[in-house]
Amino acid sequence: MALLFSKLSLLSISMFLIVRSAFAGDFSILGYSEDDLTSNDRLIDLFESWLAKHVKSYATIEEKLHRFEVFKDNLMHIDETNKKLDSYWLGLNEFADLSHEEFKAKYLGLEVDMLRRSDSSEGFRYRNAGNLPKSVDWRKKGAVTPVKNQGQCGSCWAFSTVAAVEGINQIVTGNLTSLSEQELIDCDKEFNSGCNGGLMDYAFSFIVSNGGLHSEEDYPYLMEEGTCEEKKKGLGVVTITGYEDVPQNDEESLLKALAHQPLSVAIEASGRDFQFYSGGVFDGHCGSELDHGVAAVGYGSTKGVDYIIVKNSWGAKWGEKGYIRMKRNTGKAGGLCGINKMVSYPTKKK
Repeated sequence: MALLFSKLSLLSISMFLIVRSAFAGDFSILGYSEDDLTSNDRLIDLFESWLAKHVKSYATIEEKLHRFEVFKDNLMHIDETNKKLDSYWLGLNEFADLSHEEFKAKYLGLEVDMLRRSDSSEGFRYRNAGNLPKSVDWRKKGAVTPVKNQGQCGSCWAFSTVAAVEGINQIVTGNLTSLSEQELIDCDKEFNSGCNGGLMDYAFSFIVSNGGLHSEEDYPYLMEEGTCEEKKKGLGVVTITGYEDVPQNDEESLLKALAHQPLSVAIEASGRDFQFYSGGVFDGHCGSELDHGVAAVGYGSTKGVDYIIVKNSWGAKWGEKGYIRMKRNTGKAGGLCGINKMVSYPTKKK
């Protein structure tokens, strides 16, 4: 086995794979034969090709052997899932050598304490909005920055917050400025906990009290907690006037708000299919125990299926170039994966 691992296979794997994600370009295993999935030589070649694609290596042969076993288990899950589904599909992305428990520990980071979260939905400004467009995509309107990558830091709450602030700032000022998640991680410490999790409402409140948020360029992301940079206070910031909560478990209200600006939303992303989502309209099994902060940046329909466009913070190689389309109109008040349960947005005066 060790000798087999010593060679780096550069053989084409196109004869083994059917690539179904035009967005992410990641592997999908649908169509793989039973012999392919049970041949250790072919699985080793696939693993080595995956390592080369994602520029990964391991310190010891023991670790590599362990990761190969995890990889095979994930591969089987992807293949079995893709055989059963047609609305969405999974692929071998950069997380394929992580067990699901490892993945959850490293890439989720929402702290939900509903007793501490102040509900300001009474001031929901879009309550009487009508005549909503059939579809909205804030990416096409220039209000969404490129997909970012939180890395192995539980800072999803900061990325969710920043995406919503970037959006309203562009809508009001016409300027799309990439803002600093790192400043929130380093400085917003009263209720939020940096790489150990946080909540978007608290982050909005911090930005107001802090007098704004610096740009990504002035306060770049480190993928780890740092020291709050007080000296940067002299640089320009983007401000907001406050935030509001969308009425809980109310998809119509979510769409009313989303038609006007990008939103911070919370979801349960701990399902295994989330780890390997590669494309399509996601309608998989998930609960509503919120554990991940993301941003809703639009909505639409395809082939009679309605969805919400969600911007994630796991890099552009995940999903549909960093995005996931999540099914709406599910008949559940909380929505798919609880997406209707905790929605908020920043406010900014013109």
